[in-house]
Amino acid sequence: MSLSSALNVAQSSLTATSTQTSVLSRNVAGADDPHYNRKAGTLVTTYGGAVRIASISRAVDSVLFAAKLGATATTSAQQAVVDALDQLEATVDDPELDQSLAAKLGDLTNALQQYGVTPDDPLLAQNVLTKATELVRSLNEASGTVRTVRQQADADMALGVARVNSLLVEFEAANKAIVKGSQSGADVTDQLDTRDRILSQLSEEMGISVATRPNNDMVIYTDGGVTLFETVPRSVSMAQSFALGAGTAGNAVYVDGVPVTGPNAIMPIKSGQIYGSSIVRDEITVTYQSQLDEIARGLVEVFAESDQTGVGPDQAGLFTYGPPPGPAAIPATGVMVAGLAGAIRVNANADPSQGGDLDRLRDGGISDPLDPDYTYNGTGAAGFPDRIQGLLTALGTGRTFDPVTGADPTDTLVGFAGSSVGWLEAQRQTSTQTLGYETALLQRTTAALSNVTGVDINEEMTLMMELERSFNASSTLISTIDRMLEALLQAVR
Repeated sequence: MSLSSALNVAQSSLTATSTQTSVLSRNVAGADDPHYNRKAGTLVTTYGGAVRIASISRAVDSVLFAAKLGATATTSAQQAVVDALDQLEATVDDPELDQSLAAKLGDLTNALQQYGVTPDDPLLAQNVLTKATELVRSLNEASGTVRTVRQQADADMALGVARVNSLLVEFEAANKAIVKGSQSGADVTDQLDTRDRILSQLSEEMGISVATRPNNDMVIYTDGGVTLFETVPRSVSMAQSFALGAGTAGNAVYVDGVPVTGPNAIMPIKSGQIYGSSIVRDEITVTYQSQLDEIARGLVEVFAESDQTGVGPDQAGLFTYGPPPGPAAIPATGVMVAGLAGAIRVNANADPSQGGDLDRLRDGGISDPLDPDYTYNGTGAAGFPDRIQGLLTALGTGRTFDPVTGADPTDTLVGFAGSSVGWLEAQRQTSTQTLGYETALLQRTTAALSNVTGVDINEEMTLMMELERSFNASSTLISTIDRMLEALLQAVR
């Protein structure tokens, strides 16, 4: 090998070492970034034994990355469901505190039993009214909680849609830079990291899958198969519902005009925060609200008053609904009335604080004090127990509930309220267990991906020492060639 060839080899080695050192510095700087993939320079030997960095590559594992995207989406969906169920669980509270609707119904039953033994005791009558008022308050508050959770889920969906659109704009810029750089042979590894970060964030909002085309161009699909990005972002839209009452359907999410949530979705999304929130808004809260409404309807039905002449229709007694004054009709048996749990109230005609009379709990006539046909105790006897015993019998009698509630459709009112509590707790327990599994899967997948693509500082330090030795060897070679050239020049003078 000639001196000039040796000098060329040494110089190329220094250049390659310098580039590798720069890449190493980037690795060390990105070691704590979960979205950073380790970079490496690809060395090739050229004519005469010289070396050069042909390209900068990065560590990748497409299978593990796809698994991470899927695990992220399913975990986000499950987290949205669990968070909502935790809020709904407040309507049940700790079972030991007896704050559930089933417990409140039990308290009212006990108060009626005590009152039935001594129907002339005003303190016992007041206790019945107090327990009825507490039960109504619990129903109203539970219905309000459901409405709040539902509206929050709708708002979370709208925020998720806005975030998806924003991320798709970022993705478009990163993807264009990658395609352009790949065509020119430039280093696009940092842009690839940026694109992967965006994909990870997108998967938090909705499940996605990707396909890579020539020049690292990428296409994104929802996990339902709708195109989310191809060259340009597709429009993701949703009209937020600012007032979601019982029985009101929420608006669907659309991708490029195709509904991906709701009953009309042809290619629905299957994971992500938006999906989880849609399940909360359109299924869980709707079902639980229907259970509350059926409990309220059952109360109106059980405590209804009948025309003692057998002519007039049954009318709402102690528990009524709608604006006063005037008696309210009894809802159809076994048919849920949307929003009734939020509208139910204790009839003012039995409440002394509202101008009513406690004796009407014993005697009847709560529905319409001006109509004597609805009075059970026609003689006004102070020890009249029949009406109270009739209410206790009705409370213990099985009745029909709307099957859309998901609870036991043929049970006593107390039994139905208990099955509603059981339904909610079962949903919460199952969802929490599933979330634990999905979270563990995400953590393990992320750790496995990091082991393949992440930066190990120890390895980088070892490589740095090797690069230092290579640099020293190249420097020594250049110094030796320099002395040899100087000696050669001296010899020819």
